[in-house]
Amino acid sequence: MAWIQKQIRLPAFNRGFHLVTREVISELPELSQIEVGIMHVFIMHTSASLSINENADPDVPVDLEMAFNTIAPESLPYVHTCEGPDDMPAHVKASMIGNSLSIPISGGRLCLGIWQGIYLCEHRNRAGGRRLVVTIQGESSQ
Repeated sequence: MAWIQKQIRLPAFNRGFHLVTREVISELPELSQIEVGIMHVFIMHTSASLSINENADPDVPVDLEMAFNTIAPESLPYVHTCEGPDDMPAHVKASMIGNSLSIPISGGRLCLGIWQGIYLCEHRNRAGGRRLVVTIQGESSQ
């Protein structure tokens, strides 16, 4: 049984939903050695989240951003406002979407559907880079 854990730093992204599947996989050359296992991805922030969603149509991230801005608008009478009007809505969105993903691994590859990708959901207007902790557990092919 192999265990691999590392931190991945993603660059700063604008507010919105951003496919980061390639960025994550490129930091994990060890993935190709896992015959069967699971990859857990955890974001170390409270104003961004992770999701798996459609990776083909560029309208999907636009519509996701619009929907979540409608659900948690900046115009609500939030009490926690010391970090700006986008901060508390960012916490609400991150709580709704979640801070981690678990993805099966088979034959050295993530078992994502053909139209699925890993999204960084950036909920702040001017956030910095984001840190992920990736933990892989599985049977090595070697």
